[in-house]
Amino acid sequence: MTSTDGLTGILDWLQVALDDPTVSATDVAARAHLSRFHFDRLVAAATGEPPGALRRRLLLERAAHRLTTSDRTVLDIAVEAGYGSHEAFTRAFQRSYRVAPSVLRRRPPLTFRELELPCPSGVHFQPPGGLRLPAARQETPMNVLQHLVDHHVQTLTAIIDRAGTLHDEVLDRPVSVSVETIDDQPTLRSLINAMVTQEEHWLSALRGGEWPDESDRSVAGLAARHAVAGRDWRAFVARTLAAGTLADTFVDTTCSPPTTHTLGGTIGHVITFAAVRRTLAIGALHTAGITDLGAGDPRPFLDAAAAG
Repeated sequence: MTSTDGLTGILDWLQVALDDPTVSATDVAARAHLSRFHFDRLVAAATGEPPGALRRRLLLERAAHRLTTSDRTVLDIAVEAGYGSHEAFTRAFQRSYRVAPSVLRRRPPLTFRELELPCPSGVHFQPPGGLRLPAARQETPMNVLQHLVDHHVQTLTAIIDRAGTLHDEVLDRPVSVSVETIDDQPTLRSLINAMVTQEEHWLSALRGGEWPDESDRSVAGLAARHAVAGRDWRAFVARTLAAGTLADTFVDTTCSPPTTHTLGGTIGHVITFAAVRRTLAIGALHTAGITDLGAGDPRPFLDAAAAG
């Protein structure tokens, strides 16, 4: 029962306890067709935590998510987490997070992962309402870079293969920029907004939030939004690379239905689509007579960074 399949089964049973905190541990064991004693032993062996401690930790992690992503009252969140009073919840929360619920709500962390409490199993609450197993392996920055190169090589192979089905007249026809699968009738303003929103969107998804507010598309507004989102996105990537958690997954609650992604895949997605939009934006600036950004090639930037 210490295998991934066994642990998954145990988490399925524990999910019941999260969905209804009034369900007792004995009830959960009965639903698993096990005695309370045997169930407790299986959970402790698979997760390194007694069922009661595991359940309380996961409920607190879920409560932390509710505090930072909703406007529900602390009392409502406390009751949902199985506490009979605001005071009891605050004491338990402050003991685990070293900060009061109201303070966390005023100063939410960069991503929800920073609200995960220490545990031996790596099992944590997964917004919007599930549980997350630890990644089966560690993904390094070198792996992700190699995957990006592999993706480029394989995609170029596919492009050449498809081009082989076309006549020479089509192959040699001047190309009009086509970005139908990325943006609809892009303008310089819409391209900049799309790049800023992309940062905001993925940060919101990582926090378990909703689609960001992109209503302010003035240049000053875009600059202010990017000042925050760009800073936080860069910090998230740096922390993910340092922690080696690129293979870890999260649920994007901004999608319908919610979709699971890896952290490395998300970073690769942003790099790829931002590169297309950035190139188009720099071209639009060039057409407008602003040429000091060159072609936007990252090579000189990387060369300079390597030189120190």
